[in-house]
Amino acid sequence: MYKLLDTINDPADLKKLTEEELGTLAAEVRQFLLETVSRTGGHLASNLGCVELTLALHYCFTSPQDRIIWDVGHQAYTHKIITGRRERFHTQRQYHGISGFPKRAESPHDPFGAGHSSTSISAGLGMAVGDDLKGGNNRAIAVIGDGSMTAGMAFEALNQAGHLKKNLIVILNDNEMSISKNVGAFSAFVSRKLSGSYYRELKKEMQGLLQNIPAIGGNILKFARRAENSLKGFLTPGALFEALGFEYIGPLQGHNLPQLIEVLRNVRSLEGPVLVHVMTTKGKGYPPAEENPALFHGVGPFDVATGKVTAAKGGPKSYTTVFGDTMVRLAGADEKIVAITAAMPDGTGLTPFAKAYPARFFDVGIAEQHAVTFAAGLAAEGFRPVAAIYSSFTQRAYDQVFHDVCLQKLPVTLALDRAGLVGDDGPTHHGVFDLSYLRHLPEMTLMAPRDENELQHMIKTAVYSDCPIALRYPRGTGYGIPMDQEPVILTLGRGELLAEGDDLVIIAIGSTVYPAREAAALLGEKGIRAAVINARFVKPLDRELILGWARRTGHVVTVEENALQGGFGSAVLELLEEERVTGVRMKRIGIPDRFIEQGSQAQLRRDLGLDGTGIAAVVEAFLSKKGAVPLARVK
Repeated sequence: MYKLLDTINDPADLKKLTEEELGTLAAEVRQFLLETVSRTGGHLASNLGCVELTLALHYCFTSPQDRIIWDVGHQAYTHKIITGRRERFHTQRQYHGISGFPKRAESPHDPFGAGHSSTSISAGLGMAVGDDLKGGNNRAIAVIGDGSMTAGMAFEALNQAGHLKKNLIVILNDNEMSISKNVGAFSAFVSRKLSGSYYRELKKEMQGLLQNIPAIGGNILKFARRAENSLKGFLTPGALFEALGFEYIGPLQGHNLPQLIEVLRNVRSLEGPVLVHVMTTKGKGYPPAEENPALFHGVGPFDVATGKVTAAKGGPKSYTTVFGDTMVRLAGADEKIVAITAAMPDGTGLTPFAKAYPARFFDVGIAEQHAVTFAAGLAAEGFRPVAAIYSSFTQRAYDQVFHDVCLQKLPVTLALDRAGLVGDDGPTHHGVFDLSYLRHLPEMTLMAPRDENELQHMIKTAVYSDCPIALRYPRGTGYGIPMDQEPVILTLGRGELLAEGDDLVIIAIGSTVYPAREAAALLGEKGIRAAVINARFVKPLDRELILGWARRTGHVVTVEENALQGGFGSAVLELLEEERVTGVRMKRIGIPDRFIEQGSQAQLRRDLGLDGTGIAAVVEAFLSKKGAVPLARVK
């Protein structure tokens, strides 16, 4: 039980507290976060860092009339707790629970949903303009982390906001993780000017002169040094935002509630765009998270007393780990191989690569579009770039994949981690559209491994192919199968027959291959003989293998962990139509035309019929003509 927190069911309840009580509430919120996230897992360090900021915002503004827009959502836990979701907070990121991110359908206090970064300023500006057009007097407050400011979209929004002069408040929550990158060009400009030979010689002469002035020389020198530091501080970062048309305020101590409240109350009455720069500490109040914010950024269950993350049971390596290990191995033998990530070196498994080959590793920040075109430029210079980006994040770089990679036939490898159902992060992170949005691009080769051993072969195949290749693989561990000693180059467009059968053929891709084999075994127990094909390639398809077994069995079932619209099954259907195959019935199994909520991968696959039992059940119904989809005959 919490003395104050248990009384907060709406932001309006905060306004009944004194500033001193607000400080007590902040401590209770931190304890509540630790107790809850230590059991469920989640984004901890960033949320611990913005407790006071969240309380101050709701104390000074009136939600939901004033729109508080949280960028990404990694900072929104305190917001959720004090906006009526405290009692359900233990269900966050759980099956049928509340989302780990802001979600419009969940609360009127979530004015804009967010799963990926850098959208808050654009959305906030839209809301500010909308409120102005309606003749309102409400405020739009966009809370954005410094890491999210590395994305071009954030600066595009700042640029327009400065031009329109609407009443938009941007809170830059700077936890010192990447702000130096955001303003690095400006800082470098100042540093160049102040480190040039003329300036350095002048500085050296002036120091000698001042030091020799009796009595007051030392004090004047100290003043001169402070002036130099002030000049650098004036030019970065405040001048950057003021040049874009914002009134810049800060930096403020983000854990000083009285100071935050005083400034936010003042800002509330200012006209035009304002940027408030707030300095916070990731993991604030919990030493293990302060010391290792990267670990506690997105963390599984852990022991609060020791800070030790609950050890996962021993098992096979994850696909991400196999990818990272293979990249290090291949790069050791070829200096042309380079690796690129968009602010996710740990998440994509490239940290070992970065340590082994720092000159060939590039973290471009949260800038997926730039990552892809940067890779294209490297490929144009004869290198073999591999851009490792989560499947759902790659959606942001579609135009770059089209124009800068495929249209120019450049050998860029897109390593699409977290393809398919990802689990607890829910619909914003499920990578279930990449087969559909990449398959139709000319020159693109698209493949997916059935297991971790095949993954290492596909990585080498992709790196040494003279065409654009997208390689998708799932979140989670492999199957623990023996790994071949050396990765080999596969023949593009060549599938693999895993089992023979006369009643139907099940053609599976990637993570659905093993469940398809399980389904075939279950069907065999009922006297249904199913052939199973590991397609390996979505584009190009193994035409000979697929057509041969389609004609032989007369029944085709495709399985994929991707949207059915435009996906792998559609590719097989198109192939049968192109070849004018008649007398064949077909059924596609995959992700239906809706967004899939959060839940464990196993649970979601059961719900969607993508596990062995589910596939077998669909096949039985299909063969008994229940739910069968006949292929249109072509005269």
